[in-house]
Amino acid sequence: MEIGIGIPNSVRGTTGAQLLEWARRAEAAGFSSLASIGAVSYPSYEELTVFAAAGAVTERIGFITNVLISPARSTAELAKQASTVQELTGGRLTLGLGAGWRDVDYRLTGRDFASRGRLFDEQLADLHRAWAGEPIVEGTRRVTPETGHDAVPLLIGGNTEAAIRRTVEHGIGWTAGGLPPEMTAPFLDRVRTAWREAGKEGSPRFVALNYFSLGDTEEESRRYLLDYYAPMGRETAEMIAGSAHRSPEAIRDAVAGFAEIGVDELVLDPTVSDPAQVELLAEAAL
Repeated sequence: MEIGIGIPNSVRGTTGAQLLEWARRAEAAGFSSLASIGAVSYPSYEELTVFAAAGAVTERIGFITNVLISPARSTAELAKQASTVQELTGGRLTLGLGAGWRDVDYRLTGRDFASRGRLFDEQLADLHRAWAGEPIVEGTRRVTPETGHDAVPLLIGGNTEAAIRRTVEHGIGWTAGGLPPEMTAPFLDRVRTAWREAGKEGSPRFVALNYFSLGDTEEESRRYLLDYYAPMGRETAEMIAGSAHRSPEAIRDAVAGFAEIGVDELVLDPTVSDPAQVELLAEAAL
């Protein structure tokens, strides 16, 4: 199983210099990927912009949006932005996409939260068309640049039957957000079954996200997670804040648990922005 690390693009107080230093250190430490989280309505750094910059200071490490709330964006702009990052980074981008749960993300971008499922289905099909060089609106031309890296692999997020269908129809696999191995395993089995029944070749790729912080950082870590998930309500935010792995032993247990259920890549997402967290995690997880 590969081990990726999140980049603290959503942690309040993070600087641009810290993001670039984090990327350099993550590649030097040997992590497989850098992953982002994000919401339009939260004061975070925009994911694809961060990856374009991180790509300029790294050579090998992959990039995963985990997940980007894509129906809150214009499909044409997302297709163009992702193609641009894919070209700039030499094909290192994977888009993890989801419909999201914050209605304010949609209000801020002038889109309909209630229709996000339908919008997501249309968008996934249109992204593939755009990257194939086809027009996505009748009477127009292609919108993505003509490069050697037009297609961007898609991972689908979500815990619904629709997420399974979207994974089979449009993705290379599924990404699990924030759940422990024992709660993730049953959904992996459902995705594998749907993949097989659809006659898809090979196996779906599985990515999982868990939060971490190491050292004397628990108060700072909890404060960030409580703030980020406050719209879900205090009880849910407290549960998420309490689930972060905050010791080397807890991280090693998580790595072993996700490897056992067949996850291909575990991304450990930071809850504090000090780049020294990269080496601390590498020592515990790699």
